[in-house]
Amino acid sequence: MQQIVLGDVSITRVEEFYGPVEMTPEVFFPETPKEAWEENTSWLAPDFLDLDSNIVQSAIQTWVLRSEDKTILVDTGVGNHKYRPYAPVWSYLDTDFLGNLARAGVRPEDVDIVVNTHLHIDHVGWNTYLDGRQWVPTFPNATYLMPERDFEFWNPENEQKPLLGRGNQNVFADSVAPIHEAGKTLLWDGSYDIDANLRLELAPGHTPGSSVLALNSKGDRALFVGDLLHSPVQILEPDGNSCFCEDPAESRATRRRILGQSADDKALVFPAHLGGHGAAEVQRDGSKFSIKEWAPFTRL
Repeated sequence: MQQIVLGDVSITRVEEFYGPVEMTPEVFFPETPKEAWEENTSWLAPDFLDLDSNIVQSAIQTWVLRSEDKTILVDTGVGNHKYRPYAPVWSYLDTDFLGNLARAGVRPEDVDIVVNTHLHIDHVGWNTYLDGRQWVPTFPNATYLMPERDFEFWNPENEQKPLLGRGNQNVFADSVAPIHEAGKTLLWDGSYDIDANLRLELAPGHTPGSSVLALNSKGDRALFVGDLLHSPVQILEPDGNSCFCEDPAESRATRRRILGQSADDKALVFPAHLGGHGAAEVQRDGSKFSIKEWAPFTRL
């Protein structure tokens, strides 16, 4: 478990899962040149790429923020005991995520705000837990901030046909709808100020409502970018989408905009799924970007 303090905000990393995602770079990132992986294996392995199997490595994790006496979770992973017929690696998990959260000093009832950067399978799972035969909010005192555009996009009543499609089956029913029915959602659009340090902003492309959480406190800055980046290779090759981006052109434009913002503002970038160091300072490198340095976390 790792922690960093930026201004008046502490950030703790709590993992649910870390390991292979059963996809090669060519499958996961079909638009990224093969050379980008081959030329950077010296530091991509082993945290982001398993060289023996040529399989991408990924973390499922939650960022715990403490700001203005509030405890805020950024994304909630996959969750336990959930049937995922088209994502068997995440079906019926039984992880010790809540134990990991407790070791970070957070009980479910302590959480004030849950931020879902978007409503994919691996970002909303611990929104709920199974109580008998009913899915109920895991964090009973929290307000769950969800992008309204994603809520409408993934709501099966609206009969959308998303790219991820069946891969997100059951997710709205067991991890989103129970929160809304309990009256605990706050659906936002455009932007939303959580407090003086934290602001949510739309960053569409990966999904229609994908968002970025911007931190600005006492001169320190950070951007929690969700799935804008699945791999640090996308910093080097910002036009390379993952295979899960709903609007490829918009995703590329948003990634370039957010990486440019992070480089210009010297804001640390916190993607949802990076193992290893987990977050990085980005700098411009011609028409692309590079990693200036990794975040200096303290191990708890």
